[in-house]
Amino acid sequence: MTGPTYLQFHLAFLLPAMMFMVATAFVSRTHVGATVRAFGGGRDYWSGVAIITVVALVYTTPWDNYLIARGVWSYGAGSTLATLGHAPVEEYLFILVQPWLTALWLSHLSVPTEWPTVDGPIRKRLGALALAATIGVAGWRLLGTPATFYLGAILAWAAPVLALQWAVGAPQLWARRRLVALGTLVPTAYLCVADRIAIEYGIWILSERYTTGHTVGGLPVEEATFFLVTNCFVVQGLVLYRWVLDRYGTAEAAPKPDDVSDPDST
Repeated sequence: MTGPTYLQFHLAFLLPAMMFMVATAFVSRTHVGATVRAFGGGRDYWSGVAIITVVALVYTTPWDNYLIARGVWSYGAGSTLATLGHAPVEEYLFILVQPWLTALWLSHLSVPTEWPTVDGPIRKRLGALALAATIGVAGWRLLGTPATFYLGAILAWAAPVLALQWAVGAPQLWARRRLVALGTLVPTAYLCVADRIAIEYGIWILSERYTTGHTVGGLPVEEATFFLVTNCFVVQGLVLYRWVLDRYGTAEAAPKPDDVSDPDST
């Protein structure tokens, strides 16, 4: 293969983005009043990121290997270094890096120090669980047709995680919906662009048999859906992790207005 490799994809898109996020984390940010703080930066936050990364690796690995073995996607000749199971080692690296990239972006955002009292929390949780169940059922139905198999696999795989997160804290996530949306959509857009380029250069190749053929800006809808749900997992998980720590009083103290740029504050 004369084109770029999967490792070069990491070096061209993931490493620079992470370095940029780390560098800009040291730039002082101005917050309005004393009721807003940086979302991440402290030990509690990065402990949460580490936990989510381990969970992502454990939960994604069998699913990823199964789809590769099924032939849902493959890799260009010579584009990977080595294979572990059915997946190249660069694939596992991607699973490990994506949560940190998304978490680095989220750490730049701000969240009010107080969680509002939510009306009808049980009703909101039940509604969210019904939505997760609908996503799961739709996914399982789509698995029955070859052309929708990959899309169905994503939805069926995503539904249990969404159901768990929404059962725990759907009201709190809704109360922080702008933070969740911004934290999710920006890294999703970036990874979609990077993925589109990787497909164009043949680093990985999606099967025509198992995909719908529908694209958004040349990117298969399945890939866009994958990045949307996985970044949603990360962002929602970190927001709920913060909520749990704040609720039980175990979070690190919020920074004072005159030292919000301290990297060891939360």
